Amino acid sequence: MTRILLVGFMAAGKTTLGKALAKDLGLQFVDLDLYIESRYHATVSQIFAERGEEGFRQIERNMLHEVAEFEDVIIATGGGTPCFFDNMEYMNAQGTTVFLDASVDVIFTRLTIARTQRPLVAGKTDEELRSYITETLNRRLPYYSRATHSFCANQLENVKQISESVERFKEEIL
Repeated sequence: MTRILLVGFMAAGKTTLGKALAKDLGLQFVDLDLYIESRYHATVSQIFAERGEEGFRQIERNMLHEVAEFEDVIIATGGGTPCFFDNMEYMNAQGTTVFLDASVDVIFTRLTIARTQRPLVAGKTDEELRSYITETLNRRLPYYSRATHSFCANQLENVKQISESVERFKEEIL
């Protein structure tokens, strides 16, 4: 039975690497945010707007407990998931946790490209975005660093890099 939980900042590559790894290993892939959206028939942004962050984080915790019972699965958590309740300790007890560590510069570039799809950063200038990434990442690092493993996720920009990262992940983590 395999259960891998990927943690890290938004745009660190949890979904990109998680999907590719799941396909390569013949495992199910679950993106926690998409799972929440399908269960609640609302986007994460809508849930935040209706219930506030506290309400969303409670839903997130409940859904994490649900998906972390699945077998033969790779789970991409939300960027903030490890930072609330006992989520990080719970994930460590449920399976192999891996912090996808991407540099501020890499995250900045990825978020600049996908800024409009990310409600938390959509209206920020480049300077505000870089500052947000740096400050939030520094606050979250103590949680992310509790993962069983750390994996450099700076090289996920094209099919070749993703494929090479999957092979490196299998060598280093599995």
